[in-house]
Amino acid sequence: MRAVVLTEFGPPENLSLTEVPDPVPGPDEMRIDVEIANITFIETQLRAGRAPFPGMAPALPVILGNGVGGRLDGLPVVTTTGGKGGYAERAVVSRHDLIPVPEGVPLQDAVALLADGRTATALIRATGPRPGETVLIEAAAGGVGSLLIQLARNAGARVIGLASGARKTALATELGADVAVDYTEPGWDAGVPAVDVVFDGVGGDVASAAFGLLREGGRMSSYGAASGAFARIPDDEAARRGITLVRGVQVTPGQLRELTESALAEAAAGRLRPVIGQTFPLARAADAHAAIESRATVGKTLLII
Repeated sequence: MRAVVLTEFGPPENLSLTEVPDPVPGPDEMRIDVEIANITFIETQLRAGRAPFPGMAPALPVILGNGVGGRLDGLPVVTTTGGKGGYAERAVVSRHDLIPVPEGVPLQDAVALLADGRTATALIRATGPRPGETVLIEAAAGGVGSLLIQLARNAGARVIGLASGARKTALATELGADVAVDYTEPGWDAGVPAVDVVFDGVGGDVASAAFGLLREGGRMSSYGAASGAFARIPDDEAARRGITLVRGVQVTPGQLRELTESALAEAAAGRLRPVIGQTFPLARAADAHAAIESRATVGKTLLII
């Protein structure tokens, strides 16, 4: 089968399309034909040798890709791969992790919701935005951010979306943000009102400025570091202002499945729409990684097998 293999950490061109043997299923595993593979920002970090945490670095050679969609007995399914193996024509997955795609949800949308949908749903549940509250969403035009806009609006909150550039701020507004702000503009936070909840997917200076906008008793959820550095928020300052810091959301495998199923159900009901900004064929996985790293992408990026 064809697969994209990484044999050395480094730039996107280190991803190479190669013929490899078909993976062999073990006990309680199944081999599925992959139609669509998910790409995450973390996978670009893993490829570059900059794993967010040392234990995440894969052993080489490796086929990256932790989420795929395909068909089983003609029925569309999505599933995780256990951390690797998704950038390939076939993948071995746990039979217990297969999730049927609800009727009316395109397979591409289901794959786009596999990782980002469960993440966004978990973040919303952990912070609990309420009707009338104001929510600030960083990286609002990204895969997770674009879903957070919709989920926060569905919860009755007012949404301020932060994004880089006119194209991305326009998308944030289209998705339902009441206000869209370009955080690459100097002093972007000067005209932003106080907020109750911050969803921090950027980190660095943007996260620090967003923290300063929180009202006493607010909540800040940090889940990403698109800037290259995680948020550095002093615990004592947060405590002084009564702010709850949510650093990651710990969930069990069963909860992961329920979160994914919840996101898919919201999509089937027409209340949640993933933004698939760009797709690439399997042979151009390196181009997909380069596009994500250049910050040229909006929404979700997928590989079409």
